[in-house]
Amino acid sequence: MPIRHCIVHLIDKKPDGSAAVLHARDSELAESQAMENLLADLNESYNAKQGKAWGFFHEESGAYPFSGWLKEYQDGGRDFTAFTRQAVEHLQKLMEESNLSTGGHVLFAHYQQGMTDYLAIALLHHSEGVTVTDALDVAPARHLDLGQLHLAARINLSEWQNNQQSKQYISFIKGKNGKKVSDYFRDFIGCQEGIDPPSETRTLLKAFSDFVESEDLAEEQAREKTKTLVDYASTQAKLGEPITLQELSGLIDEERPRAFYEHIRNKDYGLSPEIPPDKRTLSQFQRFTGRAEGLSISFEAHLLGSKVEYDEGRDMLIIRQLPTQLKDQLKRRKED
Repeated sequence: MPIRHCIVHLIDKKPDGSAAVLHARDSELAESQAMENLLADLNESYNAKQGKAWGFFHEESGAYPFSGWLKEYQDGGRDFTAFTRQAVEHLQKLMEESNLSTGGHVLFAHYQQGMTDYLAIALLHHSEGVTVTDALDVAPARHLDLGQLHLAARINLSEWQNNQQSKQYISFIKGKNGKKVSDYFRDFIGCQEGIDPPSETRTLLKAFSDFVESEDLAEEQAREKTKTLVDYASTQAKLGEPITLQELSGLIDEERPRAFYEHIRNKDYGLSPEIPPDKRTLSQFQRFTGRAEGLSISFEAHLLGSKVEYDEGRDMLIIRQLPTQLKDQLKRRKED
C-alpha cells in the first residue's frame, strides 16, 4: 500500500464548549514502517466498522469548501501540507461550534491500493495502558486506540475524478442510534448520503432469492450458491471494497457467468453495478431465526418459498418436509 503523503495535526478540545486549540504540523511525515503499520491498522479498523454511510460531495460552497481545496491539491495548485492545514483549520472551527465535540489527532493520508488512490481522514485518540520496560519494570504507556474509531472518512479519489455520475465515492462512519454528535465531521467533509448500504444489500439478496427460485435449483446447489454470495460479499466488506455485480455473477455460476447479472438487469431491481455491502444484513441473510415463549425456529434463507412459506396475513409459517427426528417425536407425543 504505497503512501503518497501523510500528516497528523492536533486539535486540543474538551467536550465542554471550550475553545479548540490547533497544533498544526508544518511538514509531512517521513515514510517509515511505523507509518505503514498505522495505516494498515487504521484501514482494518475502519473496514470492520458497521453502520458506515456512502455518498458524494455537496456542491462546493462556503458551507462546504473541502472539495474545492481537495481539487486544488489534486490539480497541483497547492501541496499536501498546505491543503491539510486549511482543512484542519476548518475542522477546528466546526468543532468549536459543536459543544459536544472532542479534540484529537487528525490524520490525513493519501495512499494507493492497487490502481486506486484514496484519501483517509480520521480523528484519533489515545488510551492509557501499561508496558514492561527493558529493565523489566511495569510502566504506563499511551497508545492510539484504533478500536475506538468514531470519526473517519475515506474518499476514493480515482472514482471521484473519473466517474462524474457516482454517488458512492465517499464512505464515513455514522453516529450510533441517530446521534448528531458526529454531524459536524460529515459537514466538514461536505458529504451527502447517496447510497444506503443496508437497503442496497437487501435488494441484492432479494434478487438472489428470486434468481434461485427461478432456476429451480436443488437444495444443495442453492446452499452452495448462497455460501458463495455471502463469502464474497463478506470478504469485500472486510476489505472495504464494493460488491461488483458482474464479478459476483461469475462466481455464482462459472458455466453461465452472466446469468445472475442478466437476471438483475432484466428484472430491473435498480441496483448499481457496484454496491457497498452491509455486514449486518448479510449475517441476517444466512439464516432466519426467531425465539419466543418456548418456541425456537431457525432455517436457511434459501428454503423460504420452497420448504418454508410465510403467510403474513394469517401470521403463519408453513413448513414442509419436516425433519425425520422431529416427526418421530410428534408421532410419539400423539400416540401417548
